[in-house]
Amino acid sequence: MSNVAVIGAQWGDEGKGKIVDWLSERADVVVRFQGGHNAGHTLVIGNQTFKLSLLPSGVVRKGKLSVIGNGVVVDPWAFVAEKQRIEEQGIVLTPEDLQVSEVAALILPVHRMLDQARESARGDKKIGTTGRGIGPAYEDKVGRRAIRVGDLAEPETVKAKAAYLAEHHNAYLRGLGQPEIDADKLVAELMEIAPKILPYACRVSERLDAARRAGKRILFEGAQAVMLDVDHGTYPFVTSSNTVAGQAATGSGIGPTSIGTVLGIAKAYTTRVGEGPFPTELTDEIGKLLGERGREFGVVTGRARRCGWFDAVMVRQAVRTGGITGIALTKLDVLDGLTELKVCTGYKLDGETIDYFPAGMGAQQRVEPIYETIEGWSESTKGARSWGQLPAPAIKYIRRVEELIGAPVTLLSTSPEREDTILMEDPFAD
Repeated sequence: MSNVAVIGAQWGDEGKGKIVDWLSERADVVVRFQGGHNAGHTLVIGNQTFKLSLLPSGVVRKGKLSVIGNGVVVDPWAFVAEKQRIEEQGIVLTPEDLQVSEVAALILPVHRMLDQARESARGDKKIGTTGRGIGPAYEDKVGRRAIRVGDLAEPETVKAKAAYLAEHHNAYLRGLGQPEIDADKLVAELMEIAPKILPYACRVSERLDAARRAGKRILFEGAQAVMLDVDHGTYPFVTSSNTVAGQAATGSGIGPTSIGTVLGIAKAYTTRVGEGPFPTELTDEIGKLLGERGREFGVVTGRARRCGWFDAVMVRQAVRTGGITGIALTKLDVLDGLTELKVCTGYKLDGETIDYFPAGMGAQQRVEPIYETIEGWSESTKGARSWGQLPAPAIKYIRRVEELIGAPVTLLSTSPEREDTILMEDPFAD
C-alpha cells in the first residue's frame, strides 16, 4: 500500500486536521514534517473537539505512532503544554505513542521576542506572523546556531550554544531597545524542561525506515500550505519553511521515493489569514457570509480569516509545485443556498491576461481576477456521505473545479464531522 502526504493547496486553514484524522484511522504512523506551533488543526471526534498546534493529528487515535520530524521547529514549552491539554481530554501519550526527532531545532524565548519586535517595527508593512518565533528559529537553524532536541542531553553543549546565541542576537536586541539574552538563564530554563521532552526524543529517520520496510502505512502531515511556501508562495507573505510534498522527505529523513500519493486540501472557496495578496477576496456581504458560515477564525490566533471565491489559478499552481495527485475538497456546504458562484480562471495584469500567480510583490497586488459564473444550489449538502446525496449543480461545480485545476477531487468533506466524508478514490491504494 502507498504512503500519503497531505499538504494545503491554498493559504492554509483548508481543513487538513479533519482529513488527516480521517486518513489516520487507516495509517500506522502519522508524521508532522515542517512548521511549528503556528499551525492550527481542529479535530471533531464524537462530542469532543481537539485543537492541535504542534502535535500530529494522529495523537488522538489509539495504537498509532505520532512523529514530529526534523523539519519541524519545536517549542519545548509549547510541546509540554499541548501534551498536557490533550491528556486532560483523556488521551494518554507515552514515548511509545509520540516521538520527536532528536535533530529538530528548538524555538527559544528569544525567538518569540525577535519575532514580535520585528513585526512591531515593520508597522503597516508587517508580514502577519503569529509572533511565536517560528521564523527566527528557522533562521538560527540555517545559520547553524540552533539548539536541537538532542542537545538537551548534553548540558555543556547547551551552555556553549546559548553563549553563541547571546553573542549573535544581543547586539540586534540592544538596537531594538529590547531585553538582551541572559545565557545562564536560558541554560537553566532548558535544563528544567529537558527531562519533560528528552524521553520522547528519537532517531526518527531510522524508525520511519523500519516502518516502511515492515509495510506500515505512513501518513505525512503538512502545516500551512503551498502558497505559503518560502520558495513557491506569495513571498514575502509566506511561512518560514517549505510546505510542498518534497519537504515530507527532507523534514522526516525518509527518501522521496517513499512518499507515494500526495493529497492536496482545498476549500470550495478561498481564505487567508494575515497580510498578503488575495485576488479573489470579498469584502461585501458574501465574504461576510462565507466567514460566518465557515467559522473562519484561526485555531491558533483567533484572527478572522479573509474570505473570497475559489481561485483555480492559485490551486492549479499549487498542484504543479506541490506534486499533488488528488484534491480533498472541504467545506462545500458553506456554499449551500447561494444562487450563483464565481470561480477565478485567470488574472488581468496591466491589461494582459495571465494564467499564473506572478512572483513580484507589486504584480501580486495588481492582478485582477477573471471570473466564470457557475450555477449555485438551494439544497443542503451538509452531512452528505455519498455522491448520490449531492445536488446536480454541486456535482457540476466540483467537476468544473477539477477541469480548471488539473487534478481530480478524490475526497469530499461536507461538515467538520469526520464521518461526513465522501471518498471517490482511496489515497492509500497503490
